[in-house]
Amino acid sequence: MPRAAYRSRHREVLAVAADPLPPEERPEPGPIAVLPTTDPHLVRAAEEAGAVVAPLGPETRGIVWLSPTGADELGAILEANPQIDWVQLPWAGVNRFTALMRAHDRPKRVWTSAKGAFAQPVAEHVLLLTLALLRDLPVRIRATSWGPKAGWSLYGLNVVIVGAGGIAVELLRLLQPFGVDATVVRRRDEPLPGARRTVTTERLGEVLPEADLVVLAAAHTEGTDKLLGPAEFALLKPAAFLVNVARGGLVDTDALLAALDSEALAGAALDVTDPEPLPDGHPLWGRSNVIITPHSADTPEMNAPLLAARVRHNVRAFLGRGDFAGRADPQAGY
Repeated sequence: MPRAAYRSRHREVLAVAADPLPPEERPEPGPIAVLPTTDPHLVRAAEEAGAVVAPLGPETRGIVWLSPTGADELGAILEANPQIDWVQLPWAGVNRFTALMRAHDRPKRVWTSAKGAFAQPVAEHVLLLTLALLRDLPVRIRATSWGPKAGWSLYGLNVVIVGAGGIAVELLRLLQPFGVDATVVRRRDEPLPGARRTVTTERLGEVLPEADLVVLAAAHTEGTDKLLGPAEFALLKPAAFLVNVARGGLVDTDALLAALDSEALAGAALDVTDPEPLPDGHPLWGRSNVIITPHSADTPEMNAPLLAARVRHNVRAFLGRGDFAGRADPQAGY
C-alpha cells in the first residue's frame, strides 16, 4: 500500500493511567522546541494542542526530542538550558537515554516516552509472528515442493508474557478468542486483566517449564539484560516457541543459538536482536525455524500518527492539565 494511502486506526494503550501530577510537581509551561530537526507534522500536532513552538532559547520550557540517539547532544542542551522542565522522548523504550535522564533529573522535570503509544501495532505483530511460527510458515514460504503437512494451533496454549505494559495489555486482548492460558511476568505481582496469573520476575524460572510460547515485551534495563540465558532456555520444553518484540538485549544470543542447535527450542521470531541490526551472515539468518523482522513491529506509517497523538496529549498536560502519558522513571530506566 502506498504511504500516502495509509490511514492509521490504532490508538494508544496505557498500562498506567495518565493521572494528573499534583500542581506543585508540574513543570513550568512555556514555549517548546522540536529537536534536533523540525518535523512539520509534530510541530503542527503541538500547535494544535496549544503550544508555542519556537527555536531553542532562554524561554524554552519543553523539548520534543525526535532522534532515537543523540543522548550526548540532548544532554548538552539540558546542561545549557536548565529552565527546561519537560522532555518528550521518541520511543517507548528509553534505555539509550537512561544515563542521560539520571544525570539531568531534578524536581519538576518531567520525562515522557512513547510507551503505550505503539502497543497496538506491536501486539498485532506478536500475533502475526506467533501464528506464522505455529503454522510452519518459515519452512513453507521458502518451499519449492509440496512437502508434508505440519503445524500447531494457538488455541488453548500456555502463553508466558514477560512485561506488563501496553503491549501486554493489548496482546492479552487479542489472545482472548484463542482461549490461551496466559501468565504475565512483571516486577510486581499485581494482576493484569486477561491473564490467569501474574508472577514476579524472580519467579520466571517457575513458569517457563510449562510455557508453549514465551513473549518478551518488557523494557530493557539492568534487571532484564540477558533475562533469557542458558539456564532459562534449559527450562523450556523442546516444543516451546519464543517471540521477542522488546529489545534484543533481553536474550543471550549465544544461548538462543545453542538452544536452537540442540533442538531444545522449537523456533523463534525476533523483531529485535543483539546485535542490531543483525549482520549479514549471522548464524541466526537462514534457519528454517526462525523469523527475523527488522525492528518493524511498528512501521513509520503506523507510529507517526501515534507519536503525534502522544505529543498532542502531553502538550496539553504541559500547558496545564498535568496528566502526562508515558512518564519515564529515570531510576527504574523505563
